[in-house]
Amino acid sequence: MKLRLSQVLICDPASGFNGKVCDLLLQEGIIQSIELSESGKIKTPKGYKELSLIGKVLSPAFADLRADFSDPGFEYNETIETGCVAALKGGFTTVAILPSTQPPRDNKSAVAYVTGKSAQLPIQVLPYGTATHGREGKEMAELYDMKLAGAVGFTDGNNAIGNAGLVLRILQYNKIFNGLLLVLANDQNLSDNGQMHEGKVSTLLGLKGMPAIAEETFISRDLELLKYAEGKIHFSCISTKGAVELIRKAKRQGLQVTCDVAMANLCFTDEALTSYDSNYKVLPPLRGKQDQKALWEGIADGTIDAICSNHQPQRIENKAVEFEYAYHGMATLTHTFQLLLETKPTTVSLMQLVNALSHQPRKILQLDSHKIEVGEKADLVCYQLNTRHQISSSGSKSANSPSLGKEVTTKIEWVIHSQQLHIIA
Repeated sequence: MKLRLSQVLICDPASGFNGKVCDLLLQEGIIQSIELSESGKIKTPKGYKELSLIGKVLSPAFADLRADFSDPGFEYNETIETGCVAALKGGFTTVAILPSTQPPRDNKSAVAYVTGKSAQLPIQVLPYGTATHGREGKEMAELYDMKLAGAVGFTDGNNAIGNAGLVLRILQYNKIFNGLLLVLANDQNLSDNGQMHEGKVSTLLGLKGMPAIAEETFISRDLELLKYAEGKIHFSCISTKGAVELIRKAKRQGLQVTCDVAMANLCFTDEALTSYDSNYKVLPPLRGKQDQKALWEGIADGTIDAICSNHQPQRIENKAVEFEYAYHGMATLTHTFQLLLETKPTTVSLMQLVNALSHQPRKILQLDSHKIEVGEKADLVCYQLNTRHQISSSGSKSANSPSLGKEVTTKIEWVIHSQQLHIIA
């Protein structure tokens, strides 16, 4: 692949060309040169294809910390292959997938199933292994063996580990080989059978709520365990104001703690559920406006390291039922970036979104950072701002997205990954 990209605005906080209109030469998947477009220094060499990108923006392609591709066991929701299609359409070239499969991904053979497939896929798919056998929260899984097989971290997905002693042992064991434990904080004794966030809206709708304290007490417990173990932990999909404050304090104390927030919790609140649309039924639940405000503030000041899609597709039979019987989950990968741009406050810049969607997820997973600099891999996403169009597809095998039919003002044009140019229709 030999390309000349001309007159494109670079948005990459890790690049010396951030905020500048530039020309680039790409050869064999590597950025060979970058110059300011106004300098006129880069011409189109023989054998190169030129892409004129006036009015468009170029950023490092996105990386997702949390998606559910359901394969094997629940392929009717999503396969690894269809998940890759959804990811590419959303500008993602790296996706870490949950072990919420059947059987659960709790051994090296199951991890190898994903890593073996990954070489043939259009994006980089990275497997998590379970933290406990069978995601049952009773015994530690074969963490080191899974790490050697290619697992980038360990999590029980939506299943919280209630046994504090087991969490402590996992944190201590992970220290030996620099493993990463990812936790979705949810005390199920407090939130069991909850349908949505506990608050005024849940009371009005007559639905059992999931209180913020279910998340916050869990985070408090695990932070104390982290202090004792002196290891590291990642909190997935934090959703409450109290959670942001707890993690902000922990970081000030020097603990090795990172966290992410799901796109849905930044873009929607519990008020979206007044229509009883089960596509808004997610885990963690959509919280109140004050929580949403605190989450955006956490992005702005760096308390929240990354934004994830929390992509959880569900077939229609799991959603087109009475609200209390509907499964949690929303298909989000394809429109995560676009919906964030529609919703973000003025205190959060485009550059901060790119950082939270690209560099920070890779840093947490200990991957190379694909910044836009000479000599770096060309792992890129090109998009156009201020161009209105309608969301017509979830991009996924499943259609459980509440955003279908809505207008957005950002369009992803193409993605480059592993020397391949993918045009997004």
